[in-house]
Amino acid sequence: MEHSGARRGGPAARGDRRAAAHVALAVNGMGSFTWDLPSGVMHYDDAALSVMGFGPGEFDGRLSTIGERMLPVELPAVEAQVDRALETKSGFSLYFRIRHPSGRLRWTHTQGHVVCDAHRRPLQVIGIVRDASQELRAIDQTEQLRQARRDRRRQADIVGYISDALVPTVTVDDVAEALTSGRLLERLDASSVVLGLVDNGRIQLIGSNGLSRALVRDFHLSSLDRALPLAEAVRTREPVFITDREEMAERYPSLAPYLPAFSRAGAAVFQPLIAHDTPIGALGLTYDGKASFTHDERTVLNALGKVVAQSLQRALLYDREHELAAGLQNAMLPGHTPRTPGLASATRYRPASARGGIGGDWYDMLTLPDGRVVAVVGDVQGHDVTAAAVMGQLRIALRAYAAEGHPAATVVARASAFLTELDTDRFATCLLVQIDPRTGHTVIVRAGHLGPVLRRADGTCTWLDVPGGLPLGLSSPGSQPGYPASETVLGAGAALLLCTDGLVEARAADIGQGCERLLGSVAGGPAEPDALADHVLSSMSAYTGEEDDVAVLVMRRGRHSGEGSRRLEVPIRSVDPDSLHAARRALRSALADWSLGPLSETAELLACELATNALLHARGDATLTVSHVPDRGPAVRLAVTDTSPVSPRRRAATERSTSGRGLMLIEELAASWGVESRGNGKTVWCEVTQPPP
Repeated sequence: MEHSGARRGGPAARGDRRAAAHVALAVNGMGSFTWDLPSGVMHYDDAALSVMGFGPGEFDGRLSTIGERMLPVELPAVEAQVDRALETKSGFSLYFRIRHPSGRLRWTHTQGHVVCDAHRRPLQVIGIVRDASQELRAIDQTEQLRQARRDRRRQADIVGYISDALVPTVTVDDVAEALTSGRLLERLDASSVVLGLVDNGRIQLIGSNGLSRALVRDFHLSSLDRALPLAEAVRTREPVFITDREEMAERYPSLAPYLPAFSRAGAAVFQPLIAHDTPIGALGLTYDGKASFTHDERTVLNALGKVVAQSLQRALLYDREHELAAGLQNAMLPGHTPRTPGLASATRYRPASARGGIGGDWYDMLTLPDGRVVAVVGDVQGHDVTAAAVMGQLRIALRAYAAEGHPAATVVARASAFLTELDTDRFATCLLVQIDPRTGHTVIVRAGHLGPVLRRADGTCTWLDVPGGLPLGLSSPGSQPGYPASETVLGAGAALLLCTDGLVEARAADIGQGCERLLGSVAGGPAEPDALADHVLSSMSAYTGEEDDVAVLVMRRGRHSGEGSRRLEVPIRSVDPDSLHAARRALRSALADWSLGPLSETAELLACELATNALLHARGDATLTVSHVPDRGPAVRLAVTDTSPVSPRRRAATERSTSGRGLMLIEELAASWGVESRGNGKTVWCEVTQPPP
């Protein structure tokens, strides 16, 4: 029965369990304590005394004795937490270190609960104390693992960041700028970065940050055979790791004079950039206070080299394509503009900075045989080699149609049909202006393009309100869309500015704002065309950001008195016999007004011959055009335009012949003559000059 009672929980059994519990706590490094608050006496059991580093009979129960075993740096925080627990009548959980008599430090964990009396006054604190060394060691190891994971994540983030930074790059310059930015150095914790590109057996530095100017200048273009880290990385196709400044000086003596600027305990890496199994460059990074590279860091740097190499290779291919296209584009643009008396002109082409300079913008000018000038600006859709090629074909087609003598509206309509027949899936906009410098008579045709800016002689400016048609190339095959022609007179001293939309378009603004800015720029610019063209390009570049190609053409009419009246155009009707006599009278009057009376007799005779031939052989109406030729002394140009494509030919005339002498008279009396084919006929012209005395 006694045995049975013990098993059921008698006093003996309870004592055994308490003893077993104490043994278990002691084995596990855990004990209990009681703190009597009125007396301030602390009671520890044997297991707790062992944790706290006290032998039997060593602890006197005073709190100050425990404080002597604690580290002074941790004691204030412990006391503050205990005071807070007593004030709030709650509990506390403390980690602190105890220095044992042997000098060894041990982490302990003390957890206590405040017991109050009936009046809610703190009476005592009871709790446990245990050895926390293994626990914190495990926590420390876990933290190290977490730190390692954070490092790997950070390194992966670096590669991701650089990949994102290189995505928008297009040219080699873009790649160099992205890789040498200050933000990248921050991400890499590096002190300097340098990027080299292989170029004909040399390593060319195309970007750097954090290096002295002298070093970059002296090693800007170095042979791959030299003892230099970037060159070695390219030659060996392996990364070069440097652990300190002394090693750098020993391996590369030519760099020794530049190394004092670097940290003595600085490491460096020079990573080869290999694309399609070919070294194309190298990337160098230096670090302050770094003496080695972990395996993970080397892996990340290797991945970084591959990402950079891919972007650099893509940029190299783009630059080569750009160089080819730029050459094609330059070949398609006219080499010079014609010099025309009475009309000063200037042209400019500026490629887009963001696209590498390839586009379909163009300008062109040509002088017709009668002295009129045809000017065109246009823009083919796209920014590639195809756009440049289409631009060249379209420019030549417009020039050919204009030279044939078609009216301005017909020139544009035929160009639109031509572009449609090319079947390139591209459209184009253009603005064509035909101007007579002597009279100022101007014809404007617009195809989906900006109109011209007029700058008057007094400096005031306005956009000319010109009706327009569809862009070129949007008509149906075999058709010629209609384009309205607007006529005006350009006054003496006035100028016209023709441009493509890249001069006024900005990404974050309405095109109307750009047009208003351009008006102000033209009004505030110089009058001379070359200076005005430079002025508007410079003043508008900050607004537009140079994100699109720009073509500009400026024409300014001279300030010659009476110049506007020195051109005469008279229709000759085939059904009105008096129209020929009226044309002869108008010619005589005009020559008298121009002080060219001595030329009147010969000019009237030849004009009648030209007009009569047109009426007889073309069987339709004709137009007589008379213009003064100021740069050849007393001289006048006569031209008769008809609708027949058949050119006149000289025939042998006998004494009894009533015809066939017209061309003979022209050859004998005119200083020069010729025939020009037109799109809808021809023009026969001659020039009459005052013979020398």
